[in-house]
Parts: sequence; structure tokens; C-alpha cells
Amino acid sequence: MDTATPAVTVALHDGTSVIASSGQVDARRHGELLLPAVDRVLANAGTKLDAVTDVVVGVGPGPYTGLRVGLVTAATFGSALSVPVHGLCTLDGLAYAAGQEGLDGPFAVATDARRKEVYWARYEDGRTRVGEPAVDRPADIAEALAGLPVVGAGAVLYPDAFPDARGPEHVAAGALAALAAERLAAGRELLPPQPLYLRRPDAQVPKNYKVVTPK
Repeated sequence: MDTATPAVTVALHDGTSVIASSGQVDARRHGELLLPAVDRVLANAGTKLDAVTDVVVGVGPGPYTGLRVGLVTAATFGSALSVPVHGLCTLDGLAYAAGQEGLDGPFAVATDARRKEVYWARYEDGRTRVGEPAVDRPADIAEALAGLPVVGAGAVLYPDAFPDARGPEHVAAGALAALAAERLAAGRELLPPQPLYLRRPDAQVPKNYKVVTPK
């Protein structure tokens, strides 16, 4: 599952292929949409939650509130089912999907970080990221990414900085699950299911906030 972008996306993977998936784009309703999506995917697959052996969750980078919905839900499932919970960079899932759709590297991935910024990373191909994800204003990285295709909603939002925008626009849990299955089968460790924020949350305590306690 992934809630790091406006897409609320869930998939069930059997170790070989995706057997059911769901995706809805709504940046303000992650909490409302995620559990019904899980129920829908399980029903479509004709199975129950207790059949799940591993949980994979996108760790971002992404906005604070939406990202936490997926991570907390994944942790809860892991605890309830006594199964491992694996983290995977959301940008890696987008890159993998682009590679599966035929995009050859090198290229970059960019998602909307709000505040007129993007979360982004550079890739040699759909499976190989170069360096760590970052958050920047599009104009500040346009020169560094000049000539490269850029996958994701961040590219669509800022065509002046990223003229060669490519799909997919949003991450799909099926791609995330397929990439995780590949890496687990190869004996590679995935990330811990901890949020990759890259910056402080939008909601913060005012600097001059005064605590008032009764006498």
C-alpha cells in the first residue's frame, strides 16, 4: 500500500504477479479511502487478510499527514497478523512502473511536494536509483535534469522545468509490490517502515505559543 502521494493505492501480490489492485486519487481522503480499498482488493482476490504473509508500504517521500496513514495502517496489520512490514521508497515504485512500461534510463522521478517544490530522484533504469531522494524547487534542479525524461505528477505540474514529462503520474501499489517481491526473492533487505519526510510538517506549533496552566 502507498499513501505518500495523492493516490491511495493497494495491491495484493502472490510473489509472482499482482492478483488484485485498487487506486484512487484524492489528496484529502487518505484515511477514508485506504481501509475500504484493502477490503475491496481482498474481496476481488477472493481471500482474507489472514492469508497475507508480508506487508509492503511506501515510505515516501511525501507530505506528513497522508504518508502517516499508510505507515500506521501497515504497522497495525503487521502487528495484528504477526507478519513482517517492509518499507520501499515511493519514488522507486514509480521508477519501476515506468521501466515496466518501456522507459529506458537514465531518467528522473518527481512527485508533488507542495510549497512549489518536488520530491525527486535520478535513476539509471527502472530498478536503479542514483543517490538519495531530495526536495527542491523545480527551477533549481531543471538544469541538472536537462535532457532527461521526468516521470510523475511533479513533472506534469512544472512543464517549464521538466519539458519531457512521462507517465505514470502517480504510484501504483502493484508496481511497489512487484519491486518488493523481486528484491525479497533476491535476498535483498528492504527499508524499515519509517517515514521519509525530508522536511518538517506543514502544521507546527507557533513560535510564540504560550502554555497556560491553571493555578
